[in-house]
Amino acid sequence: MNVSLKSLRAAASLFYPASCAFCHQAADDGVFLCDACATKVQRIKAPFCEKCSEPFPATFEESFTCANCAHRQLHFEAAVSRVRARGVARTIIWQFKYHRAFYLRHLLREWLRAAMEDSRLRDQTFDMVVPVPLHPARQRERGFNQAEMLARILSRDLKLPMRRALVRTRYTTTQTALDRASRIENLRDAFRLRPEICVQDSRVLLLDDILTTGSTLSECAQVLRKGGAASIFAITAARA
Repeated sequence: MNVSLKSLRAAASLFYPASCAFCHQAADDGVFLCDACATKVQRIKAPFCEKCSEPFPATFEESFTCANCAHRQLHFEAAVSRVRARGVARTIIWQFKYHRAFYLRHLLREWLRAAMEDSRLRDQTFDMVVPVPLHPARQRERGFNQAEMLARILSRDLKLPMRRALVRTRYTTTQTALDRASRIENLRDAFRLRPEICVQDSRVLLLDDILTTGSTLSECAQVLRKGGAASIFAITAARA
């Protein structure tokens, strides 16, 4: 192997480490999870809620709406995920989001692409991909917006424009420890539409990293609807 090729592989290993991102055992170049850890990623399979993708252990012959969605108004048509944010997947997202393991965006991209194969999204036509925004102060703290980074990748794959159509106007308390009612109240009037972005009659694909109760996505979708969006479907890399 010549020196230049060795140098290239050494540089690549800084961004794409040749080890499993979860157990850190040796793995082939370009592989994010070893076979054992990849099999531990929990995939969302039917039956699941048609509105929010919450899986259900019972057997249903027809689609259903879960209790989380049945008694509340959600402003998106459906929120689609194909991976549970538990165990291996939760760690992967945590490393990407809080430890700046940016190379893992390519693994999350695979999960998003799998979600796009869901029948709720596969047959839709979209005009733009819109990421859920961070408040400017939080984005300065973190250094990047994880949803926007993923939206840029997916928009290129789908050959769609990415539009930073939304602004977060309030620095809200982190949603992690809040129940559903508190999440809804915490997010009230926390977003607005950028005046220079037109979403009138647009079919929007709204993107975030994780769906928990759907409150954040619903608040964003409500703003987009008030701006004239024709439809809003949401997609996330994983679902809590």
